[in-house]
Amino acid sequence: MNAEIITIGDELLIGQVIDTNSAFIARQLNKIGISVFQITSVQDDRDHILKALADAESHADVIILTGGLGPTKDDITKKTLSEYFDDELVPDASVLKNIEDIWALHVRGALLQVNKDQAMVPSKSKVLMNKLGTAPGMWMEKNNRVFVSLPGVPHEMQALVIDELIPQLKSKFNCPYILHKTLLVYGLGESALADRIESWEEALPSTVKLAYLPSLGKMRLRLSSKGMSQTEVIKGVEEQIQKVIPLIKNEFAGFEENEGSVEVVIAKQLIKQAKTLAIAESCTGGKIAEQFTIHSGASSYFNGGVVTYSTQSKINVLGVSKRDIDSYSVVSAQVAEAMAQKALKLFQSDYAVATTGNAGPSKGDSDAEIGTVYIAIATEDSVYSEKFMLGNHRVKVIDKAVNKALEMLLKEIFKN
Repeated sequence: MNAEIITIGDELLIGQVIDTNSAFIARQLNKIGISVFQITSVQDDRDHILKALADAESHADVIILTGGLGPTKDDITKKTLSEYFDDELVPDASVLKNIEDIWALHVRGALLQVNKDQAMVPSKSKVLMNKLGTAPGMWMEKNNRVFVSLPGVPHEMQALVIDELIPQLKSKFNCPYILHKTLLVYGLGESALADRIESWEEALPSTVKLAYLPSLGKMRLRLSSKGMSQTEVIKGVEEQIQKVIPLIKNEFAGFEENEGSVEVVIAKQLIKQAKTLAIAESCTGGKIAEQFTIHSGASSYFNGGVVTYSTQSKINVLGVSKRDIDSYSVVSAQVAEAMAQKALKLFQSDYAVATTGNAGPSKGDSDAEIGTVYIAIATEDSVYSEKFMLGNHRVKVIDKAVNKALEMLLKEIFKN
């Protein structure tokens, strides 16, 4: 069972808006056994939309459109969809009532005709009621294909997918069970990981597919399988997981579906150990702390952090010795370790991580080569640091440093 997603809007094609809708829809379809064959983005243009619909019909069982359902003249999806089905737009009383209710609750001012016109839908369509907005979803069928048009506003689209689209697709189709399990691996690059698990990979059964998903400082290893028997699919994937984990046990951090990311793994371990964390950052500018504070409940294990970006702030805020800075340089193992120890004491924590480095493009207060980063980990009993050479691209240096710091912290926490 294949699907195609068609996103509509000039704003997507000029880079003004990032398409997050397709990723969300694809994830939800995969959960019910529908594979996304293709994702297409098109302009707010009649001919372009008509061509995309015809192309999608030739190879997909389910075609899902998002965008172009607003009240303004550039929103032409509904009219074009009606034309594709040789249909006409007619008023839908339930949609108009929904619009009026929303207006009464949330909008100050008169209900304009352009807003009322959003209650016009193709006569052959089944309305998917949008309780969060004025643009309804629409379900249509042609030549044993299902076409669904959804609003482009993300939270409205998401609610319609969960509450309306997915239940109706499950009711209509007998879909296979699809399973993805993604292992989080830290400290191994793609080539090193591939070499480590080569024999296991070569012995994978044809029913289990493997994908390497690299990013800065970490790897995701995804196993995928599908079949009509959920039990057999799960069993097959789990058997392979049990075989590969011993090969990467020192770098394996958990499953993305369960943990989400390395900072979530760290958080769970800190909570389990009843331990706390402090952070002192220089070259990473607060990005390590942000990895934790974006998650709710971080205050239960994250005591605090400081961004001592300038040399003087390291002295004034953290109390790093000026003598050490003058003797060893502000970008040095000694300063990184002192920062971590001072943060540990300042925030009365069990673990502390610190970064100092030169992300470029100029050298700043240190003669260290661009890309040089020192990361330190401190506990009540010990402190140590590592030196990394992370290239000469500023953004990549910072992101790599964040990932290296999280990797070091994870290994330290797992010692206990």
